[in-house]
Formats: sequence, C-alpha cells, structure tokens
Amino acid sequence: MAGNGKPPVLVILQLTGGNDYFNTLIPYNDGNYYDSRPNLGVPQDRILKLDDTLGMHPAMGPMKEIYDSGDMAIIHGIGYANSPRSHFRSMDIWHTCEPDTVGTEGWLGRALREIDPNGENPVTGVNVDQALPRALVAPGVSVASVADLSTYGLLTSIEQEDQRNSMLQRFANMYGPAVGTGQVMEYLGQTGLDALKGADILKVAPEKYESSVEYGSSLISQKLKDIAQIHTADVGTRVFYTSHGSFDTHAAQAAMHAGLWTEVSEAVADFWDDLREHNADDNVIMFMFSEFGRRVRDNGSGTDHGAAGVAFALGPNIKGGMYSEYPETRAEALEQGDLVPNLDYRGVYSTILEDHLQLEAAPIVNGQFETPRYIGNGG
Repeated sequence: MAGNGKPPVLVILQLTGGNDYFNTLIPYNDGNYYDSRPNLGVPQDRILKLDDTLGMHPAMGPMKEIYDSGDMAIIHGIGYANSPRSHFRSMDIWHTCEPDTVGTEGWLGRALREIDPNGENPVTGVNVDQALPRALVAPGVSVASVADLSTYGLLTSIEQEDQRNSMLQRFANMYGPAVGTGQVMEYLGQTGLDALKGADILKVAPEKYESSVEYGSSLISQKLKDIAQIHTADVGTRVFYTSHGSFDTHAAQAAMHAGLWTEVSEAVADFWDDLREHNADDNVIMFMFSEFGRRVRDNGSGTDHGAAGVAFALGPNIKGGMYSEYPETRAEALEQGDLVPNLDYRGVYSTILEDHLQLEAAPIVNGQFETPRYIGNGG
C-alpha cells in the first residue's frame, strides 16, 4: 500500500520516437554542447536553468515548476548496452526487459499478473491509446485499451442493468464453446468478455467526473484527462499507460521538439493539478521515458538516432532531484557519436516495482541492477 493506505497507482507516459536528451536537459556551460549543435543549440539565455550546469528546454516551463516543487526526479544516462538504434527493437527491449532475445511478455504484464493474479478486475491495467503496448502483454492478463473514453466500449449507450447483463451473457454464450479448446481461443474468449466488462466499468468515469482544470486541446492532454477521470472514479485501476509523439526529429527539430514539449509539459502539469484537486495524487507516480536519445551532433535541421536518454519520475512521493550522472560529452567519450548510457533502465523499473508497487522486481525485470532510490515511501 502507498503511505496513505491507498493502493499504489502507476502512470506510464511513453515519449515515442526517441526524445533528444541533449536538448531536453542541456549542459549549458559545456562547450561540447554548442560545438555539436551549431544549428540546434538553444541559446543560454533561453534555457530554464536547474543548477550551475544543467537546464531544461525553454518549452518545458511547467515541468520545471514541478521539479522546483520537489516532486520530480530526473534520471540521467538511462538506457542499456549496445543500443541497436532501431525504434522497433529498442522499444521492444524497454517493454519486455529482454535486451538479448526477443521477449514474449511485457514487464508491466508480469506486474499486473502479480497485482491481480486471478484476473478479478478487467481494468486493473488500462491503456489510453490506440494500440496495446508490448509492455502490458502477458498470458492471462487482460488490459482495457481506450482510445477515447467518451466513446469507449460497446455498452456505452445501454442504460439498463438487465440489458447490459444480457449483452454480456450473449457474448459468453458465443465464445463459451471455444474456451478450453486451445490457449489462443481461450485467451480471445476471456479477453472479449473482459473487454465488455471493462467497458461497462469505465463508462461511469466521465459521468462521475467534475473538475475546474481546463486541459489543452492536444492529444496528450486529452489522454491524461481520460486517465484522471478513470483514476478519480476509483474503479481499481493500478497501472495506466499512454504515449505521445513522435519525437523522431530527423528534420525540422527546432519547432517540432519545442511543440512536443510544450504539449507534454502543459498536459502533465494539468494532470497533477487535476489529481490534487480531487485529493487523488498521493498514491500516484508518473514515469516518463523514451526508447533512446539522439545523436550528439546535429545533422543540420535535426538529429539522428542515439543511445543514452533521460527519464522522469513525478509525484508527491518522489524524492526530487537528479539521479545518476550526465554522460560525458567529449568526442572521445562517445560511442558511434552518441552519449553512452550509464544506468540500466531495468534498475529504474526495479525502483518502481519495489518501492512503489511493493513487488519483487528481479523476476519481472529479469535480474538485479543498480537501483536508484528516487521514491520516498520505499523501504
């Protein structure tokens, strides 16, 4: 349990496409930064300075306010060895904790199986996005996938209890004969039933929700608003997952990166304001990551795929500050022109699993790794 007696809740925000670490957390007194970014270097007087060496991109004002309040951990140099610099493969590695083989189970799928081993609540895990991420996939684990909460599910227009139950029973009768005839059909049958039950549960969230917070019109603002509605409806969801992007800024990066961080920063700040207004923030942690950083030297108008990245953990239970070290920026310290990771992402996951979700991390992340203690209520 979280320190307040409420079950701990985790929100994952995936920055899809490879967020540019070097222009997100900027070493503004480092000559290597400006030498490497003749076209994309952010002028020092525009950088949102955090200390004597590092500052945030100027589009991240609301994020800086959260950092200044002590509710944000900045985790430097996160990644893994021998980055393939492929979106698909790198994201697969982050999702399955299998850097050397192709994994079949997602790390959060394993966690959900521990949290709800009998699958009693079909909305223990909720994905607020179009496609179900690999991180949430595991045998025997059902996850509700919600593209738009206001129109979610097949049962949103059915008002009467007996009609809803009739629909569920009809679906059960349709798929019932297939259950037990094979793992795939059993999974499909159960998933279909859980999807209908999940729709039935989640449709109450917008009806119960009131807030004075006015979210922006961006897609990530609407996704985080949906998460806030579900969380404050208290339907038992423990893990939320969503994403925003693409941060794949090979060209036109200056405007694109600024626009993405403006959207994300404003949405994240509104989300936490909303949860605080509902007295629903004290058992929640948000974790933000991207599959890799980007090349140190710009390519003219953009940057190419890199290796080391930065992650963020947010919430009132976070021990604010910076963790790990900013990778060396000297040309001779780079690998293939990239900042080198110095903190394995699986250790950062382990902190969430152990100190927040109160689960044994090693079986979920496939090993033991350096574990930065950035969560305040952990043991």
